[in-house]
Amino acid sequence: MKGVALYASLSGDTADDLIARHAPQVKRIAYHLLSRLPASVQVDDLIQAGMLGLLEAARRYDPVQGTGFATFAEPRIRGAMLDEIRKGDWTPRSVHRKAREVAAAIRAVEIATGREADDRSIAEQLGISLAEYHEILADLRGQKILSLDESGTDDESEIHRVPAPGCDPLETVGRESLFKRLASAIDLLPEREKLVLSLYYDEELHLKEIGAVLGVSESRVSQLHSQALARLRARVAGGTA
Repeated sequence: MKGVALYASLSGDTADDLIARHAPQVKRIAYHLLSRLPASVQVDDLIQAGMLGLLEAARRYDPVQGTGFATFAEPRIRGAMLDEIRKGDWTPRSVHRKAREVAAAIRAVEIATGREADDRSIAEQLGISLAEYHEILADLRGQKILSLDESGTDDESEIHRVPAPGCDPLETVGRESLFKRLASAIDLLPEREKLVLSLYYDEELHLKEIGAVLGVSESRVSQLHSQALARLRARVAGGTA
């Protein structure tokens, strides 16, 4: 006896009780992800996908393993939502295009100078003012969770080319290779950009909180975040990581 049936036999809960009890967990995860996504993403779509993940978790859960259900369910709920995002790719094409242009400019500057490209040199490479470059970074903020390398066509971002778990062995090797390159590229980021990513993704601080830590404005943190991801795209796509 496994899954919901076993859980119910041990806890006295029915399957409906189990789903109802953990539905708020789905909403919490959905709203947490939504704060990092473009405005075009609908929270109801994330919640719907997350509920399917919750149902799947309930079906597979085995309390004998000693893991609490909430802990067991969380990655499955989150994974179902990310699958929904992956299928939809909610980022406008114009944002993908800007991301590629910034990544290309960073790559060109770093190849030419042998140094980390800063805001001003990237803007000069793009042929725009520093203020215009910062406006582009603001536009790029919405696509951060969707892809770290959009070097393909407008309709094919890197996240679509990264195979999902359960794929064939050759695709799995490619997926692992990409993640290793990405990890290496993160290690080589400028310290401030690396700190922003760590505080945002690992510590789950909001941009305002990160700004307080760094002593800069919230908008500057947003710029550093977008620039860090653009730098990762440039280095991973360029094979320099």
